[in-house]
Amino acid sequence: MKEKHQHTPSVGARIVQGLQEFVDTLQKKKPVSAQFNCHTVQLDLAPRPYQPDTVKATRNLLGASQSVFARLLGVSVKTVQAWEHGLNTPSDIACRFMDKIRHNPEYWLGRLREATVAK
Repeated sequence: MKEKHQHTPSVGARIVQGLQEFVDTLQKKKPVSAQFNCHTVQLDLAPRPYQPDTVKATRNLLGASQSVFARLLGVSVKTVQAWEHGLNTPSDIACRFMDKIRHNPEYWLGRLREATVAK
């Protein structure tokens, strides 16, 4: 007696079927959440505030001078000096960049090495 093997649809066929079900739901003006799993996500990307010592510690993670650190961040040396002396605070975008550096300093060390050009 031969066993019957059930034919399972390919991944592509299942994707097409799911998309067709989605289109049908939209065309019938049914709420999508009634037919499909829907998730709302929120990203917590608020930068942490950077105090003078944290700016300097972040720079030191890379072993960079103020000049090199300023070039990496796209700011002037005077701006980095002002941050490290507490005369000014980094902008949100600079804080986000420093968050990324602190999260993966090895990556940014590699990027600095790649960008190094002998004079």
